[in-house]
Amino acid sequence: MILIPETDYHLSAIRAQGAGGQNVNKVSSAIHLRFDIVASALSDALKQRLLQLKDSRISEQGVLVLKAQQYRTQEANKRDAIQRLHDIVNAANKVLPTRYATRPSYGSKQRRLQSKTQRGQIKQMRGKIAADKNEH
Repeated sequence: MILIPETDYHLSAIRAQGAGGQNVNKVSSAIHLRFDIVASALSDALKQRLLQLKDSRISEQGVLVLKAQQYRTQEANKRDAIQRLHDIVNAANKVLPTRYATRPSYGSKQRRLQSKTQRGQIKQMRGKIAADKNEH
């Protein structure tokens, strides 16, 4: 787990959006977190992985902007924004193993063809029953 020093990101309080009555217009409880990926103390490889993320919260200049307004208090929103920043950075730090293509086994091919044949037979049985001309 990578810990990001407080000097690498900037927190600013803003007014939260949405319903909240009289209090929402007076109190700046939402938090904007700005994290400059390029200027941070992270390793170059991790910076590259973060910049390559297809995330709309990362600007063209390489600044990640998170807005936290889930909680009523500024302190809780600060904790939430910092936690989300750590989650994003730690997720980018995980390198997934290379996936190698495999072929289906002979048995799995046979089972698939058998089930297709069985389904076809079931569907054939659904047709109208031909009435005999001799009976009436």
